[in-house]
Amino acid sequence: MGRSGSTKLKNISEIRHYFRTNESPVFFVGATAFNLLGLDRWVRGFSYITYYDSWDGAHPRVFSPSDKPYVEFESGEDINNWLLSNHEVRAHIERQTPPGLRPKIVMVFFDERTERICEELDYELILPSHALRERLDSKIVTTQIADSVGVPSVPNILTTVADWDELVRAVDAAGLGRDLVIQTAYGDSGKTTYFVTKEEEFDAIADEVTGVEIKVMKRINNRPIAVEAVITRQGTVVGPCMTEITGHAELTPYRGGWAGNEMFPTVLDDGSRHAAIQLVRKLGDRLGAEGYRGFFEVDVLLDTDTGDVYLGELNPRVSGASAITNVTAGAYADVPLFAFHLLEYAGIDFEIDVDEINARWEDLASEDEWSHMVIKHTSSTVERINAAPRTGRYVLDHSGRLTYTHGDLDWHLLSNEAEAFYLRIYDAGDYRWKGADLGILVTKAHLEADHGGLTIHAKYLIDAIRGMYYATPVEGGEPELKPAPAKGK
Repeated sequence: MGRSGSTKLKNISEIRHYFRTNESPVFFVGATAFNLLGLDRWVRGFSYITYYDSWDGAHPRVFSPSDKPYVEFESGEDINNWLLSNHEVRAHIERQTPPGLRPKIVMVFFDERTERICEELDYELILPSHALRERLDSKIVTTQIADSVGVPSVPNILTTVADWDELVRAVDAAGLGRDLVIQTAYGDSGKTTYFVTKEEEFDAIADEVTGVEIKVMKRINNRPIAVEAVITRQGTVVGPCMTEITGHAELTPYRGGWAGNEMFPTVLDDGSRHAAIQLVRKLGDRLGAEGYRGFFEVDVLLDTDTGDVYLGELNPRVSGASAITNVTAGAYADVPLFAFHLLEYAGIDFEIDVDEINARWEDLASEDEWSHMVIKHTSSTVERINAAPRTGRYVLDHSGRLTYTHGDLDWHLLSNEAEAFYLRIYDAGDYRWKGADLGILVTKAHLEADHGGLTIHAKYLIDAIRGMYYATPVEGGEPELKPAPAKGK
């Protein structure tokens, strides 16, 4: 990030000082600022360019173009490409970039067009290439790479089938039984993961899973764990272990769909936590051999019957879990995990003790508690939003009612479970439809109960936020559907 290559950063203190004093601009571009919100507390030159302005112009580090004509976006990539090409955004980047420096761009979703735009505008996209990420994004390729270094997956086969009978022959030969999980190579796991026990269930998804390579797994009772990490030239730095909040009907209409994360002291016992971290580190080192550099996320599966730890899937990008990763005790003791990604692309020499950092963060992770959940529109209705809750700090008042207290820039100053930060995505004038992300709530409260469902407190928070929306059903006509994905899958 613009410092002479003759200077070598030798410890965390020097790295912290470097990021706090370096003026090289880094722009996070996305539908919202959610994934890396608050990183600007550590990195002086870090700011956000977003499609949705959750703060209505009040956040000093968030820029959103004022002129946003109707566009039918089909993906997060479409939104980011529109932003990068927008004349207001280009002017903003030029204003914020000191003479002689090249602006650096970070985002969750990008494609080959993004790379061409950045090349034409002389922006440095500080991420692995789209071609490499696309290849590694395949659940088939991930499984094969993991197998090559002994990283265990749930018992599975990689195959192509034409019908139910062919599937039965394949799983019987592999001893997987008939209680199966089928995944296609690409796609959000909540939308491209299918649970099959009989022919009728297979027939319902046959168009999606026949004639293409699929991963067929034995279904296990599991707890999904999200772990983020960064591959650096010094090795893989691994972040904390978090549970995944998935499939709750109060939050998402998609069975198995991701809806948030939680980190708390007993998310895993010491042995399972260590096994998960070592699995991610081993996979990261192998991905480094593929040429991958920087941030990635791994879904780890803990078999709740046997205690075994398995690779679930790889997400070669920033993820929704980053919102928690960057506020942990480890982040405040050292630097946020994503800072190591920035360091890897900074063009400066550095030296870090990866073993020591991983050991310390593993200890600190057992002493912290954070949660967040993405609140989607779960019904099949299409509605125009008339009023929406504001972004900012909310607290439970003396009667236990969730109440807005004041605007805030991020959730880093939350101190107890009676407080929450709500990041609004869709505002008055926008439309909501089945699966639309309304907003994201961050808290230090525990959201999932031991029985696997949401806690009473979590359900109240969801109902309270939903109760602050007022909307009118749309009769016919097509709403303005602009995706605002948070997970990064």
